[in-house]
Amino acid sequence: MNLRLTDVAVARGGIPVLSDVSFTLDAGHALVLRGPNGSGKTTLLRTIAGLQPALSGQIDGATDTVAYAGHADGLKAMLSVSENLGFWASVYGQRAIAPALAAYKLDGLADRLTGTLSAGQKRRAGLARLMVTGRPVWILDEPTVSLDTDAVTLFADAVRAHLAAGGMALLATHIDLGLDAQVLDVGPLRAQSDALHGASDEAFL
Repeated sequence: MNLRLTDVAVARGGIPVLSDVSFTLDAGHALVLRGPNGSGKTTLLRTIAGLQPALSGQIDGATDTVAYAGHADGLKAMLSVSENLGFWASVYGQRAIAPALAAYKLDGLADRLTGTLSAGQKRRAGLARLMVTGRPVWILDEPTVSLDTDAVTLFADAVRAHLAAGGMALLATHIDLGLDAQVLDVGPLRAQSDALHGASDEAFL
């Protein structure tokens, strides 16, 4: 199994931001997107995750395989950490949450209301969601925001374990996680104003 993009173009607010994006991500591998803020990394990740349509091109292998972690943690403040993870596990037809709690050292916080956690603790719980989905493709947008050094290590270890089990990871991050990963610089793929002439907002209706 793999994730393959062929000549994909994406837009933000109807304005083309990236074009001619092509890559193949195979099982057991990671790909890191690099580029300055505003270069289109988030838009590309959201498109691959199925949250918005591509302007053009082909995305293969993403249907029903993706777990997405964006800037929001996807947690309910009035549910405990274990209740939040249990909810997401059930959404994806899974049950086990203990490995995710252990991987992010959340065992001692399992019964705490998520709304009472620190920013870093919430981020760890949000990332733990990926582990309870059972999905092979992890798509992560700046996953280390709010994490201290120890928590970044926990995250990197979780990604390595996921890859070792045959999963895939696609990340936008400015942090060197020490992963054996491909790197794609989106800078050269910025869409020219006339590169996708005729593209309209209709794709976003």
